Amino acid sequence: MVAGEDPLPGRRHGQQFRGEGEAAMEFINTFWALVPPIVAIVLALITKETYSSLFIGIVVGALLLAGFDPVETVNTIISGSFVPPGGTEEDALTTGLVPALSENAGIFVFLVMLGVFVALVNSSGASAAFGRWAARHVKSRLGSQLATFVMGVLIFVDDYFNCLTVGSVMRPVTDAKRLSRAKLSYLIDATAAPVCMIAPVSSWAAAVSGVAGDLGVDGIQLFISAIPFNFYSLLTLVFVLAITIIGFDYGPMAKSELAAIREGELGSLGNDKEVENSRAHLFDMIIPIVVLIAFCIIGMLYVGGFWDPETEGYMNVVLAFGDTDAFTALPWGAIIALVFAYIYLLARGVVTFKESMDCLANGFISMIPAMLILTFALTLKGLTGALGAAEFVSGVMEGTAAGLYSMLPAIIFLVAWGLAFATGTSWGTFGILIPIVLPIFATAPDLQIIGISACLAGAVAGDHCSPISDTTIMASAGANCNHLEHVSTQMPYVITVGSISFVCFIIAGFVRNAPICLAIGVVLTIVALLVLKKTIGSDTRGHAQAQAIDE
Repeated sequence: MVAGEDPLPGRRHGQQFRGEGEAAMEFINTFWALVPPIVAIVLALITKETYSSLFIGIVVGALLLAGFDPVETVNTIISGSFVPPGGTEEDALTTGLVPALSENAGIFVFLVMLGVFVALVNSSGASAAFGRWAARHVKSRLGSQLATFVMGVLIFVDDYFNCLTVGSVMRPVTDAKRLSRAKLSYLIDATAAPVCMIAPVSSWAAAVSGVAGDLGVDGIQLFISAIPFNFYSLLTLVFVLAITIIGFDYGPMAKSELAAIREGELGSLGNDKEVENSRAHLFDMIIPIVVLIAFCIIGMLYVGGFWDPETEGYMNVVLAFGDTDAFTALPWGAIIALVFAYIYLLARGVVTFKESMDCLANGFISMIPAMLILTFALTLKGLTGALGAAEFVSGVMEGTAAGLYSMLPAIIFLVAWGLAFATGTSWGTFGILIPIVLPIFATAPDLQIIGISACLAGAVAGDHCSPISDTTIMASAGANCNHLEHVSTQMPYVITVGSISFVCFIIAGFVRNAPICLAIGVVLTIVALLVLKKTIGSDTRGHAQAQAIDE
């Protein structure tokens, strides 16, 4: 929607629209801005039902933004724009379901094409063939988890791409070893955003450098300097490896894992049944997946201008990723890979033309739950932004700065964690906080790096456990599991690593030495896991071995 354009043609010209009346102004830029996402999250955790919880959160946000005017509330939910206090029509913010769909059309197209891609590979029998091969060569549940972890780390260029690709490839492997879909979705989520946030060549590095660059700072250099202090991202990887190697789980995850081991209840949504085909080979899955990965990366480089002849000296890889647009690049790569997969699998004779065409509808249908949740989540984010969540948090941060200098990194981490959890966006969180953090530490460059790291780490932590986070939704879609089960099972793990990271940022504010602080964090992580195993943990590896003997 063009800024200033009437969002509802036919409405009387000149009529005041959302937020321009006095009734709505009392809610703008206040704590009320965080109430809609809080309502949605609390309801989701209580009712275990995602769609209604998100929609009620949207309604609450629309009511606040419209000043409880019923007609304008409906307008706000469907489509509209809001001019912030003191702004002009050029500053208008879009709200509602229609802008959420139109402004994020690229990722929805990518979701549909990837759904069709997975349906096509499954229909050919290639997934079952890959699963049979994996069952022979990946000898244990430990091996399946480590393979998922390694693949998640290797696909570091974009979190959306990571979640959906790793999920579709590893499901046959983890299913064969009775790994729950909840555990698979956690492994996917834990190697998506946390890995992207410490990878200089990624869409996340581009986003951070773009925000910092607008403030006159070398964004890529700032991002690279902040990596050693990004305790949450680094310790999450340590945590995943440790809990996998030690072989236990706790909290709701233990329940899901034991159900998978003892009863074979993996927690699948049931729409990814594999087709047996004696003619299919594991390479019928591997080759299309490799093509998908390759062309998505090429697409990101292409859209970023890597091969643009008008660019002086051509762009290097880092600059190309810095200037790319994943919402354009990922569909670009996916459509090429999908066409290749159709031609390849038809030529191999492992799928008929009619079966391949049926995959168009089946793939779309399989992605409807993820697309619906994502639409509601993006709409809620838009309303939260229009209500002024950024301005409210900025005011809180600036008011806290004085007198807590060395403690500020830890405070920034908590603020970023809470904001990302409530709004479901890590990019939005560091977009809000980086312009605040940089000036606070202008006279202390070493503490400035730690403060930026705390901002980025907190943004990832909040995004990692928020029910309305797009990355969390993608991880659920990639594992094809119930979204709220994914959220509830990984929440204790995120809180564990987040709490240790908070302690590390307290220490870093005084010590200001990355290796020392990180070493302390690793030790605390291992100790915490050993204590949890002795107290509330369930020995899932032992149960799995006992089950294998019984069978």
